Amino acid sequence: SGGGGGGGAAGGESWYLALLGLAEHFRTSSPPKVRLCVHCLQAVLPRKPPARMEARTHLQLGSVLYHHTRNGDQARGHLEKAIPQFEDVKFEAASLLSELYCQENSVDTAKPLLRKAIQISQQTPYWHCRLLFQLAQLHTLEKDLVSACDLLGVGAEYARVVGSEYTRSLLLMERKLQEVHPLLTLCGQIVENWQGNPIQKESLRVFFLVLQVTHYLDAGQVKSVKPCLKQLQQCIQTISTLHDDEILPSNPADLFHWLPKEHMCVLVYLVTVMHSMQAGYLEKAQKYTDKALMQLEKLKMLDCSPILSSFQVILLEHIIMCRLVTGHKATALQEISQVCQLCQQSPRLFSNHAAQLHTLLGLYCISVNCMDNAEAQFTTALRLTTHQELWAFIVTNLASVYIREGNRHQELYSLLERINPDHNFPVSSHCLRAAAFYIRGLFSFFQGRYNEAKRFLRETLKMSNAEDLNRLTACSLVLLGHIFYVLGNHRESNNMVVPAMQLASKIPDMSVQLWSSALLRDLNKACGNAIDAHEAAQMHQNFSQQLLQDHIEACSLPEHNLITWTDGPPPVQFQAQNGPTTSLASLL
Repeated sequence: SGGGGGGGAAGGESWYLALLGLAEHFRTSSPPKVRLCVHCLQAVLPRKPPARMEARTHLQLGSVLYHHTRNGDQARGHLEKAIPQFEDVKFEAASLLSELYCQENSVDTAKPLLRKAIQISQQTPYWHCRLLFQLAQLHTLEKDLVSACDLLGVGAEYARVVGSEYTRSLLLMERKLQEVHPLLTLCGQIVENWQGNPIQKESLRVFFLVLQVTHYLDAGQVKSVKPCLKQLQQCIQTISTLHDDEILPSNPADLFHWLPKEHMCVLVYLVTVMHSMQAGYLEKAQKYTDKALMQLEKLKMLDCSPILSSFQVILLEHIIMCRLVTGHKATALQEISQVCQLCQQSPRLFSNHAAQLHTLLGLYCISVNCMDNAEAQFTTALRLTTHQELWAFIVTNLASVYIREGNRHQELYSLLERINPDHNFPVSSHCLRAAAFYIRGLFSFFQGRYNEAKRFLRETLKMSNAEDLNRLTACSLVLLGHIFYVLGNHRESNNMVVPAMQLASKIPDMSVQLWSSALLRDLNKACGNAIDAHEAAQMHQNFSQQLLQDHIEACSLPEHNLITWTDGPPPVQFQAQNGPTTSLASLL
């Protein structure tokens, strides 16, 4: 690629197109040959091409380095050189550069850049709508929902003026999400009444259904969400059969896409996993997690888009909780370490998920009976979160730690008052309120106040049955069975423990199975059923052995040292135990 500049316009154009074609060939190879692609684009610049070509080359270099490498400094340098240039280049460069700033946690640098681009892009409908959407997302991240709604309203009105009902519908739905429930119905009508090409119609429908499904899941309404989730799964099957290039819209504002089709597929897997985990269908959650992670691996070979890492972290967060329930603590711990690795690569990802990471470590500590560490992890998570539902989830689990420790009455009473399900419960989540009743029942049981415990647990059962919250149902049944056993009512105890065992086996929940089998052994012994008692004792022995082996394996992993990390960014990666271990200075 050496030599002087080409002779004449045609010559100049031909060498440029040749290098561009070669760069694109390397970029779209499987896997992408990023280094060769960058070399081809870099070869354009020393030839002093016309200003427009030079600007576009800086944009392409910035885009390739941003999407396919971790070289943020070089990507930023090229994008900054592209911004002062031509309209068709500067808006794309501003959009990418603002994403890069956000990745580096420099939101305050990204916002003025987007505002300036919005001011000068009014004659370019596609970029004007996209930049408004991006700025609204930044305000949402900062919990400034008023500014986000205002920007989305401006975008929706602009889309109406330029005749793009499709983009208007997208921006309205994003805005209505901030205003929530009654307006979801209106959004549904907007989507169904919109007439346009099939890909855009299905894309709008996926967007609307994702909003609806996540709204139900945030509210802990696992049963109520099923019809919407089924529609969403059917919708993604339809959209995956349609070709993007069937009909290109004539209106430039209609070119706005909220998410690529391949990313939509992963998102649908993700909300399915969220639903399965909440409902207690843990094998189904595992199946869809495997599918989603496989798809993510393929996409990440071609695209380093930050949203893919976010999807990956959220998937891992949910499957880790499933593993802890099914008695696979060692695997859960290795996956927590994987989340740490992903967060090490992105400051923004870590700031968005630090509280969740410490919460997962707290849940792991409970599973291996390290209660002091569990308390430290939950306390750290509470310090880091501003999310009300996560706050209530952490407080509920911290209360369970204090109940098990048995000597933290003052702190426990204070926590229970903050998550009192009978009045002023801090969040609208059906699932979390049912869990708060269960925690109250557990505390009353440990204090020997059995009638009070039964009242709380019956409330949990009523709520969990109403929304198919299988794990809470199983936990409430076995605890009620235990209370009736203590009270000497063996028949009623058996009526609770047998369905608890059946449900726990179906989930499968190892702790509830262990508890139920111990109760069945004692119940059958008390009733003189020697054969049934022996069978239950054998089951209990098998569960104990499995849990003990997993406990030993988890605690012997080098990643187990993560339980002492409560400050700063995730510690450096641990090596396999039989190899050299990384210095743990940051932990000790």
